[in-house]
Amino acid sequence: MRRKFAVVVVLLTLFFIPAESTFVRSVKAEQAERHLANIRQLTFGNKNAEAYFSFSGRKLIFQSTNDWRDRAQATSKTDGGKGLGCYQMYVMDLESGAVRLASTGVGATTCGYFLPGDRRVLYSSTHLVSPSCPPKPKTEGKYRWALDDYEIFSVRLDGQQVQRLTVMPGYDAEATVSPDGRTIVFTSVRDGDLDIYTMDLDGAHVRRLTKEVGYDGGAFFSPDSQRIVYRASHPSDQAELEKYQALLAQRLVEPGQLGIFVMNADGTGQRQVTANGASNFAPFFHPDGRRIIFASDQHERQPDRSSEQPADRPHSFHLYLIGDDGTGLEQVTFAGGFNSFPMFSPDGKQVVWVSDRNTTSRGEFNVFLADWIP
Repeated sequence: MRRKFAVVVVLLTLFFIPAESTFVRSVKAEQAERHLANIRQLTFGNKNAEAYFSFSGRKLIFQSTNDWRDRAQATSKTDGGKGLGCYQMYVMDLESGAVRLASTGVGATTCGYFLPGDRRVLYSSTHLVSPSCPPKPKTEGKYRWALDDYEIFSVRLDGQQVQRLTVMPGYDAEATVSPDGRTIVFTSVRDGDLDIYTMDLDGAHVRRLTKEVGYDGGAFFSPDSQRIVYRASHPSDQAELEKYQALLAQRLVEPGQLGIFVMNADGTGQRQVTANGASNFAPFFHPDGRRIIFASDQHERQPDRSSEQPADRPHSFHLYLIGDDGTGLEQVTFAGGFNSFPMFSPDGKQVVWVSDRNTTSRGEFNVFLADWIP
């Protein structure tokens, strides 16, 4: 879960690597991706990110800078033109490929997710603050994003009957829903730090789950709704703490490293899964409830890094599987330079993710769907 516009923009531009360009390297990548079969590209052009399945598995909600708003029968292969200035939220029917706008069309949106019954979705938006896209932060060449004034909303699939779920100043985003359809988990700065919270589907009974100083977010529930997996970056010394708090006062966050963590659904039993010194994010539970799929650049931080890769080249990101106890690490994707935001279908037979593979222009990222081979 993630997952706001600025986070994705930084990841998809700062760490961009051109996709595999030669036939030989592409063949090797396909052979190595043994868990993926019948790979389908669902979007084309501009930036498309954070695609998540409906409860039935028949639809996806995703954020995109493609503009399908004026196309009555838009499909996923529709040319998005030059694109929008920031993300809007769309729903795609996987059988027909039809795409419809689910957000207001103004402001910036992020972190869409279906609600039980697949008749409504939730997402975060800045449209109450301004109809314009928020100004982009100065990243200074670092992994940094702005904590804009996002609130979480619930709407029908056609964008009507908007219901506001959070009413707090600052950042409320990265919301996902438990598989049992009872609880929303999200990230908020409401108590002065970036922490994970839960609430009912109507926004009631908000409860704080994390309290350690630093960034905690991108949370998803386990298949049985009993546990939560998330990403986190906690300052390890006084200098890092002061830097984190100074940036937070400017409504910015810059996690140098991100680890994968798990905890019980009530916030107890918090435990770190990865400790590799890399940027690990976008975790999601495997259907077996014991493994986690996530994105990482850890392959580029190893001491035996290939001499074919220049030391000053931006890091690439691939998908990995790991046991919730930190064992059994396995790389899943090999093609392209950016692979992230994975989610398994409710029946566990498919996986959806975002990648720059097959791109024709710099900064392009698309949604891919594949059959999952155990």
